[in-house]
Amino acid sequence: DFGRSSELAFVVEPSDDIAVQEQPLILYCQVEGIQPITITWRKNGVMILDSENAFMLANGSLYVSRFQRVRGDGSSDEGEYDCMAQNHYGLVVSRKAKIQAATMSDFHIHPQNAVVEEGGVARFQCQIHGLPEPVILWHKNSMPVNTDNERYTLLPKGVLQITGLRAEDSGVFHCVATNIANVKFSREARLTVSGSHSTVYKDPMILVGPENLTLTVHQTAVLECIATGNPRPIVSWSRLDGRPIGVEGIQVLGTGNLMISDLTVQHSGIYVCAANKPGTRVRRTAQGSLVVQAPAEFVQHPQSISRPVGTTAIFTCVAQGEPPPQITWLRNGQILETSDHIKLKNNNSTLSIYGINQADEAIYQCLAENSAGSTQASARLTVLWADGLPSPPQGVRAETVSATTIQVSWEKPLQNTKEIIGYVLHIRKAADPVEMEYQEAVSKSTFQQLVTDLEPSTSYSFYIKAYTSRGASKASEVTVVSTLGEVPAMPSLFIKVINSTTVQATWEPSIKLGQHKGFKLYYRKVHLSQYTGPVLLASNVTAYNITHLDASVVYEVKLLAYNQHGDGNSTVRFVSLRETVERTVLNPPCDCMKDEQNNKTSTTGIIIGIHIGVTCIIFCILFLMFGYRGRLLMCKNVQEQLSTPQIPRSQRSATGLVLNGATRRDRDDRDLNGKQLDMNELERLFPASPSQEQQEKGITSVHSPSAPHDETQISTLPLDEFSIIEEQPDPLPKNPRGSSPAAPAPNNGPANEG
Repeated sequence: DFGRSSELAFVVEPSDDIAVQEQPLILYCQVEGIQPITITWRKNGVMILDSENAFMLANGSLYVSRFQRVRGDGSSDEGEYDCMAQNHYGLVVSRKAKIQAATMSDFHIHPQNAVVEEGGVARFQCQIHGLPEPVILWHKNSMPVNTDNERYTLLPKGVLQITGLRAEDSGVFHCVATNIANVKFSREARLTVSGSHSTVYKDPMILVGPENLTLTVHQTAVLECIATGNPRPIVSWSRLDGRPIGVEGIQVLGTGNLMISDLTVQHSGIYVCAANKPGTRVRRTAQGSLVVQAPAEFVQHPQSISRPVGTTAIFTCVAQGEPPPQITWLRNGQILETSDHIKLKNNNSTLSIYGINQADEAIYQCLAENSAGSTQASARLTVLWADGLPSPPQGVRAETVSATTIQVSWEKPLQNTKEIIGYVLHIRKAADPVEMEYQEAVSKSTFQQLVTDLEPSTSYSFYIKAYTSRGASKASEVTVVSTLGEVPAMPSLFIKVINSTTVQATWEPSIKLGQHKGFKLYYRKVHLSQYTGPVLLASNVTAYNITHLDASVVYEVKLLAYNQHGDGNSTVRFVSLRETVERTVLNPPCDCMKDEQNNKTSTTGIIIGIHIGVTCIIFCILFLMFGYRGRLLMCKNVQEQLSTPQIPRSQRSATGLVLNGATRRDRDDRDLNGKQLDMNELERLFPASPSQEQQEKGITSVHSPSAPHDETQISTLPLDEFSIIEEQPDPLPKNPRGSSPAAPAPNNGPANEG
């Protein structure tokens, strides 16, 4: 269960203990493995030599004859002890056992006198420190308190609660603290129960709430909560995070104390005690935190492994606990030092040893430790070495071919070459750790390899191993060489016409340009061979304006990036300035921010223009409608009156005057007081002769002799009884009687009444 190896491992390790002054102490240590095995002990990291006071037993355990907290020379037997076991495979170290002396201090809290009314609650407390934790019992009148009385509750931390007080509860109380070091008595306190049970209402109140506790798994937690009130409040418990408390291992002591047995890490949290008045929502609360720690334990132990020379060995050690444990690695009992070929990863959970050799063969231990405890596990690394393996390859050379390519060559080993099945080339950036190394396999008949896809201006290390079916040779000598520098890549170039004599060249910074010192800009008229430039620009410049150009010709613009290795390839663009309002570039730039602002400005202008135009149109329509309607109303009234056929009065009285689709008789029925307007009134309303507009519409005023103007009747109607009539020119009707010519009348057919 502890990752034991068959070569050497612990069966029993020393454990934490509390020793009694002047009493003997035994620390156990038992090891299994291949003999011979040597066991030694250390205290606080210092070797313990056998003496009269402390010596090792035959089974490997340490015996201390008389444990003393402080000796005459000022030394102490208290401290951290561990045992070490060693054989020819390696050395292992046990977990550290913390040894403390049993002690007991004086009481620092004594019970106090109390006077409580009948039916109330009394609480006494005494506190004392000691190792191990003292057991506290209570006496009343020099006799042990009867714990069978359900009204009496004894809490582990030295608290006595008495509920529902009665007169017989009065007396003298004191507590007794006991452990393996001593027995001590507290001062006495008198309890007086006064009066009879009160019926006066009292709000619920919590006298004492839960304390903050830090305990270890499997221990017992007692969260105190004592409340008073009239009527007696109901005490309940909950977790602040809303999770259920559960029922397993949960017990209520007395009237409201919560006891949790066999603690686990899941019990950690903030607990809330609530005192509720029965039948109401009146409540008082108090809270306290419970922290449960768990000693370190392994989830995954390191396993013993065997690996050939030159390969990689990996040990994994995963531990858990609360708080999370710290992991430390030992090599043959000594703290493991990391190096280029020994690496620790994943919070020290993974130990990797690269390119192992015989010196790495040892026992490796993983120590996991936190404030609640520690544990250890060990594993052995065996380095395999076969006789008759090839010697290392010879004459390894590396030559730079380009900025991204290096050619590596070598010669075959001097010894044991018959069984070689191939070579492996190990490649790594010189600045990278060993774990970043990668390999390329090569056939046994090949003695050179072209390594590509490297980075420019970078140093690389190379070494070779020869492989057989039984293992690999030792590594060849390491050679280091650098790739050539690389010129920058082509920049992206855009041209924008500013005006008839100016263009702007812009380009984008890019990581593809690599390390470059700056840019060179050239330009010329396309019919000329000579460039203007170079214009040298810094590496952080991304735009340049070319001015004083001729608008009648086409220009060629060229841009390139350069560094210490030379000039990169150039990017060429052509531009014409003949039409300055257009962008005449092969790859025009997109000034998105400016275009967006222009678009926003144009859009805003268009919207404002539309609003103004619509407003004007609406006003014009309203003006025309109301003006035209007024003219139609007046003209229609006059027109209908004037165009009505003039018949004799007798017939007129019989048939009535038709006006707006209603007979005169109907109108007389509705309006007996209708007015009769003579021609003078008509002339007063329409004083002028028919206007040119009326004449154009065929509206005239011609009087017939048979219809004297004093009898012409005009009806006036409210405005809402009129409607707009669509007028259409019709031929003048013939006079059916052949009488004097009548005034031409408009079409009196069905009107389009709205």
